[in-house]
Amino acid sequence: MAVRTAVTRSPKVPEIRKGDTVVVLAGRDAGKRGVVERVVRQHPRPHGGRSMFQRGSSAAGVKVVVEGINIAKRHTKPRQSAGATDRMPKVQQGGILEIAQPVPIGKVMVVCSSCDKPTRIAHATLDNGRRVRVCRHCGDQLEVKS
Repeated sequence: MAVRTAVTRSPKVPEIRKGDTVVVLAGRDAGKRGVVERVVRQHPRPHGGRSMFQRGSSAAGVKVVVEGINIAKRHTKPRQSAGATDRMPKVQQGGILEIAQPVPIGKVMVVCSSCDKPTRIAHATLDNGRRVRVCRHCGDQLEVKS
């Protein structure tokens, strides 16, 4: 029986994070740039949907919501909310809402803040053991502007 030794690995650094500037690679918004608002991770469902044993990358099912990209229009009616008082009923305003829909993570690419080019991401380990994301073109560290 083989004995496994404990290997100290740095935790995996996510490729795309909230606050990153990305460029869309495919679809109707191809070529547009925007800032990632949030990252949506979908977990495999045990009793339905996609099989847990299906092949695919580890990023399968991960999507990002990018500001101003993949906009859907939602038409809403004006409604009265239930928690309103007798004197002033609270009314939700109707109209057309523009909502950014999630985009698959494989359809966007990070833009380096220093060289301003869409780039793949490399990982480097600092002297203190922390792993960071690095631009493949210029080698600078990718920082998230929050």
